[in-house]
Order: sequence, then C-alpha cells, then structure tokens
Amino acid sequence: MTGPEGHGLAKMRGCALWMATSKALFAEFLATGLYVFFGVGSTLHWPLALPTVLQIAITFNLATAMAVQITWKASGAHVNPAVTLAFLVGSQISLPRAVGYVAAQLTGATVGAAMLYGVTTGDLRETLGVNMVWSNVSIGQAVTVELVLTLQLVLCVFASTDRRQAAGSPAVMIGISVALGHLIGIYFTGCSMNPARSFGPAIIVGKFTLHWIFWVGPLIGAVLASLIYNFILFPDTKTLAQRLAILMGNAETETLVAVEPQKESQSGSGDTKLESVCQMI
Repeated sequence: MTGPEGHGLAKMRGCALWMATSKALFAEFLATGLYVFFGVGSTLHWPLALPTVLQIAITFNLATAMAVQITWKASGAHVNPAVTLAFLVGSQISLPRAVGYVAAQLTGATVGAAMLYGVTTGDLRETLGVNMVWSNVSIGQAVTVELVLTLQLVLCVFASTDRRQAAGSPAVMIGISVALGHLIGIYFTGCSMNPARSFGPAIIVGKFTLHWIFWVGPLIGAVLASLIYNFILFPDTKTLAQRLAILMGNAETETLVAVEPQKESQSGSGDTKLESVCQMI
C-alpha cells in the first residue's frame, strides 16, 4: 500500500512497536528489581533467625515465579541477562532489543538492591547478599557450578516458553528450576545463575571480589543451553538470512510496517501475531 494510507499504516505500526518495546523494557526493569529485593532479602543474616538453604531456595522460587508471571506476556520473561543472551543466540530476539533488556535488568537489579539496603540497618546490610565463592571452592569449580546451574535453568526456560512444546504460564516450572539451582549452588557460590542478581548488590555495597565469575559462568552456560535446545533438541527451520535479519531487527520491522490492515473478523489473530513479533524485535 502506498500514499497517505500507507504512511498512516506505517506510523500506526511504528507506534505499536514503540509501545510494545517500552512496555517490555519496563517489565524487565520492574520484575528484576522485585526479584532482587525479595530473593536477596531472604539471604540476610538476621540475629534471631539465620536463613536456611531451604528458606532461600523457596524464596527465590517464589520470587522467580512472581517475576515470570509479571513479564511473560509483556517481554517474554527474561529477567536475567543470561536468558536474554540465550534467546539472542537462538535467534529469538534482536540485538538492539537484547541490549535494552540487559540495561533494564541491571538497572532494575540495582534499584531493587538499593531499596533493600535502604530498609535494612546495621550489619545486616554490610554484604547485602553479595555472591561470594566459598574458601574451599576453587575458581574453576565456581565457574563450572555456575555454568551447569545456568544451563539447566535456560533449558527449562526454553522448554517452558516454547509454544511448540508448552502452553500456559511457565512461571511454576522456571521457579522450580531456580530453586533446584539454589539447593546445590548455595554451598559453592551462594548461587547466582543471574548476572543481574549478582550485579545489583555488588554495586550498592561496592564488593566485586571475583565478581566476573558470576558473569562468565552463567553466560557460557546460557550459550551452551541455547545451542543444545535450538540446534540439537528442537531445531527450527530459520535460514541464515532470517537469523541475520532477526539479529539486526530488520525482518520484524518490515513485517510490522508492511502488513495490510486485517478485516475486523481477523483482528484477534492479527493481534496475536503482532504481539509475538514485537517480543522478538
């Protein structure tokens, strides 16, 4: 379509894309902040009741389920830079959108940690749940543990959000996966699986000892999980050209702008398609 009507359609589609992207970025910011506030809050060493491993695992389970439920329809429920990287490697999100997601996640995690710091007092907030490698754990062991924990988490995220395999909210299953990681990982690194979860508290209290472990391990694990799921277990049919277009955010933009207005009777399926495309780009 050309002429005024074509320009009007392009403007409408561009506005819809902008609104969807803004909503997704805010959802990632909000959910990551809440996840850090509640999850890290469960690790604080209160004098009268020290937290148990089971308590921390359950709290992170519930915090994850809450965060996923909030963001599932708005942004795809990443709430984790490692998950976003995995979706990028699997050609399910564009590079510009991935960068925006990670920025929103890190900002949200920092705000959530700052809020937690502000409502706690004294020695309770000295370390603020910063991830640390236990003295009897080597650097190699710490990286490997974070890699494996994140690998299982990302595999669960893919399986729970893949429309070919599952229907309905993935909140419960992803929450269980996070709890599983904490039941083991706490004894090694305090369990991160999420660079944003480690970054927020570290920024607020200024403790970055071996902080790189909580980026390298999860990110490598996420990439491996994406390759395993998207290229071995459940490969899709995208061509190289399609993957490059998705990476740069071109194919989906052209789709949004070029699609003809649907008849009123077809508006339901059109909205579903638009929502799916907006989450990719």
